[in-house]
Amino acid sequence: MANPKFGKLIRHINWYPPFLGAGIRVASFRDDFTRFEVQLKKRWYNRNLFGTHFGGSLYMMCDPFFVFIVTMNLGSGYIVWDKSASIQFLRPARGTITGVFEISKGRLEEVRADVDARGKNTYHFEAELTDEAGEVVARATKEVYVRVK
Repeated sequence: MANPKFGKLIRHINWYPPFLGAGIRVASFRDDFTRFEVQLKKRWYNRNLFGTHFGGSLYMMCDPFFVFIVTMNLGSGYIVWDKSASIQFLRPARGTITGVFEISKGRLEEVRADVDARGKNTYHFEAELTDEAGEVVARATKEVYVRVK
């Protein structure tokens, strides 16, 4: 696993000022850092002219988690960066929005083996954001670059 200080940082991420300001909070995460459940509650200060969530707030709730998962599980012998990202807005986002960001241990071991063999590669991960009724309001795709240090 990566630096324990990084684990402590993740455990306190709800105090991260951009998340606080946007109304984003990590509702739960696995102790092995393979899964994060993140919520965005609608507040007066994070809605747009139409009374729905800002697209930027929806993206912000997706931004760091796949990199966190890969970094925490591969450890300090690897460099992990976001390379690109996209988000599809599928329907207006109202109420509390939830995103689950998860990479299985098996997939993480595949990434490790692939990077160890190649030296570097990029990987795509996807997450859906759902509203309180379970309807998908957005789909985010992240391209994560990984290389051996």
